[in-house]
Amino acid sequence: MLSFAEEIFLLALDDEAGTLRPISGLALGEALVGAVLMDLALMNRIDTDPKILRVVDGAPTGDAFLDAFLHKMQQAAGPHPISHWLAVLSGQAGRIQESVLSHLIGKGILKQENRKILWVFEVRRYPMINNREYKEVKSRLRELILSDDLPDPRDAVLISLVNACRLFDVIFTAQELEKVRPRINQLSKLDLIGQEVARAVREIERAMVLPMML
Repeated sequence: MLSFAEEIFLLALDDEAGTLRPISGLALGEALVGAVLMDLALMNRIDTDPKILRVVDGAPTGDAFLDAFLHKMQQAAGPHPISHWLAVLSGQAGRIQESVLSHLIGKGILKQENRKILWVFEVRRYPMINNREYKEVKSRLRELILSDDLPDPRDAVLISLVNACRLFDVIFTAQELEKVRPRINQLSKLDLIGQEVARAVREIERAMVLPMML
C-alpha cells in the first residue's frame, strides 16, 4: 500500500509529461506535510482533536523519514494545534517530496530522467514505469465520490488532502466536478488534519493574490 504522500504526489504528477501539474508548489507542500501527519496518525503514533495534536506512542515506525518527524514532535514542549505543526513542518516539504520520489522510484513506479534543453539547462522528469497505482487511486476516489457510501478513515483523509490542493480536476471533468462538488466538500469535513491543510492552502493563496490586487 502506498503512503498518503505517495498517492498525493502521483495525482499531482502529469503521467505523460513526467512533471508536476501546474498547481501551487506551496499547496502541494502543505498537502504532503498533512499526508505525513496522517500516516503517523493511522500508525497510532499521534492523536488529534479540534484543538491539539499530541504524540501518543513514540515507538519507531520502521520508516526513518517518519521517525525523524515523530522525534521532532516528541521533543516539543507541550502539545500544539495541528496548524502549529503544519507551519513548523512546512519547511520540510522539499525533503518530503524528495523522500516520496525516492520511494516511488524504489518501488518501480517512477523512473528519473535528466535531459538538457539547448544543451545547457537540465530538466528532470519522472515518467511512470507502472501506472497501475496511479489508475487505482483515481478509480477508487472516483467510485467513492460517485456513490453514496461512507469512506473508510483512510479514504476520508485522502479526499480531504486531494481537495485541499485542488487535484480532483485530475479525476473528474469540469462538468462532473460541478455536480459532485457538494459531496466532496461534505466528505472533506470528516478529517481534522485535512481541514487544517485546506485552511493553510487557502491562506497561502490569499497571500499570493493580495499583492496583485494592490
